[in-house]
Amino acid sequence: MLSALVQAQFTDRGRFMLGSAVGFGTNSSKISYSGQVPTESDENPQNTQWNVSPYIGYFLANNFTLGIGLDYTSSSETRQGEAKTKDSDLLFGPFARFYMPFDDKAFFLQGNFGFGNSSDNLTIAGENQNINTNILAVGVGPGFTIFSNDAIGLEALVKYNYARSKFDIDVAGVKTTTTTKTNQIALSLGVQFYFAGLRR
Repeated sequence: MLSALVQAQFTDRGRFMLGSAVGFGTNSSKISYSGQVPTESDENPQNTQWNVSPYIGYFLANNFTLGIGLDYTSSSETRQGEAKTKDSDLLFGPFARFYMPFDDKAFFLQGNFGFGNSSDNLTIAGENQNINTNILAVGVGPGFTIFSNDAIGLEALVKYNYARSKFDIDVAGVKTTTTTKTNQIALSLGVQFYFAGLRR
């Protein structure tokens, strides 16, 4: 009974949560090209990712928190007939969670939105170019938390993520826009600390 009362306070209105998660996922992408002469590609590279996501949230109502998070992602991509390539991105954006507590545990549903920009120097057709990539990402999925009496929650989260990235290149005066749409299923494990705000 005591653990249930302590846990109930963790997700009460006016409290904060602070923590981080480490995740792993695999995905497939569809890449399309458009330019002065529109073309389309059916490339379907396979991609594996590791990510670290620190974030902080505030409980606007009992069992409902809204916050801000970062998502650092390191990925490796394999395309047919090409060497494996590696990339890293940093996304920033809001997230929301709704908890369904019971005893000293809780199910929760999380949704998040992220946006970011990465810059790479590439040599294309003998020309050195600085490529700026704009990235948008949306994720949603269920999770499960086990609370301790020390206001710490150990959690697991399974999410579906959708991401779209876009960049432009100029080769011999011909501009081409590359758009990549990615669908991903990811698993993450995290630790959260729940605490009260400052009071007068």
